[in-house]
Amino acid sequence: MRARDDSELSMVETPAADAIFADPRLAQLYDVFDGPRNDLASYLDIATELRARSILDIGCGTGSFAVLAASQGLAVTAVDPAAASLAIARTKTHADRVTWQHGGVDSAPASPVDLAVMTGNVAQVFLTDRSWADALQQVRARLNPGGHLVFETRRTSDRAWERWSEDPDESTMQVPGIGAVHHRREMLSVDLPLVSFRHSYRFPDGDVLESDSTLRFRTDAENRASLADAGFAVVDVRDAADRPGAEFVYIARG
Repeated sequence: MRARDDSELSMVETPAADAIFADPRLAQLYDVFDGPRNDLASYLDIATELRARSILDIGCGTGSFAVLAASQGLAVTAVDPAAASLAIARTKTHADRVTWQHGGVDSAPASPVDLAVMTGNVAQVFLTDRSWADALQQVRARLNPGGHLVFETRRTSDRAWERWSEDPDESTMQVPGIGAVHHRREMLSVDLPLVSFRHSYRFPDGDVLESDSTLRFRTDAENRASLADAGFAVVDVRDAADRPGAEFVYIARG
């Protein structure tokens, strides 16, 4: 495959951040409602397995994985298009050990890393083939020789949207400095491969803020093909530690 030159690498589609990450009031809620990140330890295990010493955390959000990895002595660069989420990330313990960058993966420093990661739903926010291909090319351009990309994505065969349609996932949580906030999820549309839904949050003062999200569901064959097209070799495909049977975790060498 012909390598892109610098001008091609700068022309990328960066998905806009959802309100839950970009709105300052909603970003304060994210960690509380997201709960314990039981998936993150497995990413550290993979980093150890691959003998990675430097990590690029793409779509880092409020920085939970970035600060965890930094606490273990790894050199971490974390990028995200949502400034409100980064503001929260910078307040966390060990945040001073992380290089934070506002923007998409194309905004990450050009200095190469051993491992790039996309935790959570990050890989699925790239809705078009072009934006996903661009992201993969940008990642590969920032890897050391023999470096790896690790990301997770929901299995299409699990049909998670059917559970989401049946369960509005209503809950009320105490948010420090804010009080009791009520959350409800509502399905908006299922037009495969795209699934859209809305999160609504009612604050103690009565304000209701909404955040709409759309995820792209790709099959295993589509994921493998897109990685190959970007010059990656799939090393392994594993079950997600926190959602066995519901997600794939891809390990690909650049």
